[in-house]
Amino acid sequence: MIMIEYRVPYGDTDKMGVVYYANYFRYFEMLRNELIRASGKSYKEIESEDKLMFPVLEAYCNYVYPAKYDDIIQIYGKLELIEANRFKVAYKIIHKESDQLIVEGFTWHICISLENKPRKLPNYIKSLLNS
Repeated sequence: MIMIEYRVPYGDTDKMGVVYYANYFRYFEMLRNELIRASGKSYKEIESEDKLMFPVLEAYCNYVYPAKYDDIIQIYGKLELIEANRFKVAYKIIHKESDQLIVEGFTWHICISLENKPRKLPNYIKSLLNS
């Protein structure tokens, strides 16, 4: 499980003063980048050296409680499941001060070449399943 903290900037909020719903998917991506980095390689290195990409196949978010401007949120995530050449990352976002669950969700990703051909998941990604 990986955790990052993030202070919500004004630009992430809507007219009602709460985080715009689509921004939670950006927060998921921020966490996912750090999760992949925990494998020993950055996403940038995976693309340039290994010629692999992990596009999103499916994304889901359950909205429980609103985050607002200047809130500090904790974004948690882990590699939850591997099936053949695809993997699922689970996320949970918590309000730091109140420990209130804000959202939870997941994304499914497939491993492909730069030419959009399915590829086998590299071992360094598989190793994240047990961390």
